[in-house]
Amino acid sequence: MKDALLQLPPLIASHVLLAAAALVLALLVGLPLGVLASRRPRLAGIVVGLASLVQTIPGLALLALFYPVLLALSALVGGGIPALGFLPALLALFLYALLPILRNTLAGLNGIDPAVLQAADAVGMTRWQRLRLVEAPLAAPVAMAGVRTAAVWTIGAATLATTVGYPSLGNPIFAGLQIERWDLVLAGCIAAALLALATDGLLALIEKGIGGRRPAWTFAGIGLLALGLLLALVPQLRAPERTVTIGAKNFSEQYILARLIGLRLEQAGYRVSYREGLGSAVAFRALERGDIDVYVEYSGTLWTGAMGRTSTPTRAAMLDGIARWMANGPKTALIGPLGFENAYALAVKADSGLASLAQLTARAPQLTLGADLEFLDRPEWHAVRDAYGLRFKATRAYSPTFMYRALASSQADVISAFSSDGRIAADHLTVLADPKGAMPHYDAILLASPAYARDARFAAALRPLIGAIRVEDMRTANYSVDRDSGKATPEAAAAALDRAIRARSAPSP
Repeated sequence: MKDALLQLPPLIASHVLLAAAALVLALLVGLPLGVLASRRPRLAGIVVGLASLVQTIPGLALLALFYPVLLALSALVGGGIPALGFLPALLALFLYALLPILRNTLAGLNGIDPAVLQAADAVGMTRWQRLRLVEAPLAAPVAMAGVRTAAVWTIGAATLATTVGYPSLGNPIFAGLQIERWDLVLAGCIAAALLALATDGLLALIEKGIGGRRPAWTFAGIGLLALGLLLALVPQLRAPERTVTIGAKNFSEQYILARLIGLRLEQAGYRVSYREGLGSAVAFRALERGDIDVYVEYSGTLWTGAMGRTSTPTRAAMLDGIARWMANGPKTALIGPLGFENAYALAVKADSGLASLAQLTARAPQLTLGADLEFLDRPEWHAVRDAYGLRFKATRAYSPTFMYRALASSQADVISAFSSDGRIAADHLTVLADPKGAMPHYDAILLASPAYARDARFAAALRPLIGAIRVEDMRTANYSVDRDSGKATPEAAAAALDRAIRARSAPSP
């Protein structure tokens, strides 16, 4: 638990900045819009309807949708708009925070006794004076209730910013769920909950100060909120340092390899940061745009995804084709293959009686396929499905760790396993043979962004990893993180993997 708590301070700071920025933006837009809509009932119906529509979109989907939108906008203006990190998270959270602010502002203003408004008009108040001296004070308690709701929602939803590469309290939550480190999950959840409760308490103090005409309470609440925001800003005031951003997808092997890359770069004098939980398509686009600087991809994923190829060439031909495509197109760099393959492979329990995908065809209509979150939408699955005529009774998507749990508990009969996963041997699973060769090769390959594609020092720091990782070493590292007891952290697994690589490369005495 100590390791989990040590991760929290910088994540709390970045979480606070994101949530505060989104809430302030929602206030700047929502309060004036609410006032305007209170004067125009038709406008009120439109803006509240649109804000309500946003609430029906899952937060993760809204964040994901901003990625292609920002990419398109950036292309229109000639670049410069970041599609990952702070901006998409800010925009998504801002939209989520609008509804309670709008709705409560309207309710507060529309709930004022008409006689009070008539009296204000009778004494000659202008519309601005009436709003400032009469309507705003009377509507403030109801509007503040909306602000409080928006603040709690925003702080909770900000944990999802991890999925678009912005550091937040979602980092330990998502990582903990994947590697089953419940101390990380609890640390992230408790920190987010305490942050939301503290913010709500201070906003309640401001609300009581306004409603009870006690300015001391109001200023105390505002002052404490401002103090918290200033403390969160302190890390941002340091002189900026050039940082290499290492990307990682959302499974254990990627967390380990990201830490291994970080370890080698830190030893070479680089400062590193991590953007984790990225999807396959997002990761390569992020590399192409320089939102991340280096990450590990798999040759088959790049071949069928970003490159859109349907053939299954030899390993050497695929790697050569990828290198030439990257040099001529996105200008990213293939540093080289790491030496092991992590291929998609359908796996079953040892007592299933199945040995190949050809045998699976006849029994598939009675079985349930459990897949990772991407597999069912990937071209590789479509190719395998069509090559063997696979039609399952049901398909279900899981995070990779829970996919193996589903097979063990018979909630799934077949899973889309990974060939470098130590749980295949530990759980005594049978990997089904692919006699038609429908699956492409999945060599782990190290990629660099355009900014580092020709950086000799950068390449020299990472080149010792090329061809140096055996699949047995990767399985051991993966299993040390994924096993049920005595789990290692990704940092510890990366350090052990690094020692194994160095021991093999050391000259014989």
